[in-house]
Amino acid sequence: MSAVSGVRKALRPGRFFGIVTTAAVIGALAACGSGSGAAASGGDVKLEFAQWWAAELPDGAFDKIVAEFEAKNPGITVELVTAPYASTKQQLVSGAASRTLPDVVGLDGAWVNDFSQQGAIANLSDLMKDAGYDESQLASQIQVEGSTYMIPVVNFVYPLFVNTDLLKEAGVNEVPSTRTEFVEAAKKISALGDNKKGWALPLDTSAPNGAQNDVMSWLWASGGSMLAGGRPNMNTPEVKSVIDMIKGLTDADAVAPGYLTMKEQDKVEKFSTGQVGMMVDSLAHINLIKENAPDLNFEVAAIPAADDYTGKRGIPYASWGIGVADSSEHPAEAFRFVEYLMSKDVNAQLSTLANGFPGNTTAEPDFGDSDPKFEEAFTIYQDGTPANEFTGLPKSEDLMRTLNEQLQAVLTGKTSVDEALKNTQDNWASVF
Repeated sequence: MSAVSGVRKALRPGRFFGIVTTAAVIGALAACGSGSGAAASGGDVKLEFAQWWAAELPDGAFDKIVAEFEAKNPGITVELVTAPYASTKQQLVSGAASRTLPDVVGLDGAWVNDFSQQGAIANLSDLMKDAGYDESQLASQIQVEGSTYMIPVVNFVYPLFVNTDLLKEAGVNEVPSTRTEFVEAAKKISALGDNKKGWALPLDTSAPNGAQNDVMSWLWASGGSMLAGGRPNMNTPEVKSVIDMIKGLTDADAVAPGYLTMKEQDKVEKFSTGQVGMMVDSLAHINLIKENAPDLNFEVAAIPAADDYTGKRGIPYASWGIGVADSSEHPAEAFRFVEYLMSKDVNAQLSTLANGFPGNTTAEPDFGDSDPKFEEAFTIYQDGTPANEFTGLPKSEDLMRTLNEQLQAVLTGKTSVDEALKNTQDNWASVF
């Protein structure tokens, strides 16, 4: 995630600040694998929790939440191992390979399949059953082969951001609700000239999350799926219609230039400076945009759906997910901590602090001190369905990268849409 002034947040589940050094993380992770905690000798239990969340919350906020857990659960202490998102990922990948993960781990859905296949993270379905936990309160669960391995704690959704000033200048009176309306609005904004374009599309392959947030989000918004029976299913009219729409927009010169190597932060910058009229982006960027461009007038809306679609709209999201190490000596206590974070009041408090939406369906964030757009987006979130089919897939970042590469080939005239979809399907199928 990218940092956001005062009130943190950004794109993916974290990416920022560090409050411990990499060396410290390595040391901490190594310590966890050695069976930390005095429970083995009959004493209290110490859990270690590796995550990037605390660094992205107000100073001391997560420590306070943890302290309240400890007060309510005498004999259990939680030691936070906090590092930036990238460092956490690097260290957890190493820890998963050597089965030295901390007891509790912050997870990105993109990591779950690989970690579960390695036997590094515990089957949470079993832990929930053992604890008698009511899983009906969970907004979503990330599963592999029918079992849950990650629970999304806080969700960060990606609605459509619209520069309303550019929209009006282009003679468009309504925020687009359908794909046809979106395409027409993008073309009219681009016709304004002065280097203004209708849409921003980041297709960089080194950070390939544009594949899920900016490409497949259009499929999910219309109830479509890129999978069938849990396996790739890219050769469908629904997927093709999305790629055709994108190809049409680039052919019409309605997409901001540089999209082949554009990263997510470039997209946000172009929107903030009024160079593009619309983008799909993390709701968590609202504060960043308002800080960098206080005079920019914009709205958030559901991603436009196919013209004839009337069902619930999928809305892409990224999560602060949580899991338990399979090697933990204290799985019951670890799940008790997970259960605490997912409880109604705590989950509401955490999502409010994070400017995200709760993973507990009964929890509601407090929007009292937030920009009204957060509450508007919460309505979009409640009216739709969280959708991100890349979570839980094997080598999901590689899958995204392949899609970006094939889409780049289409947009540069090196291949057809049909051939690109076939190549993507073949590549993805080889991974499963």
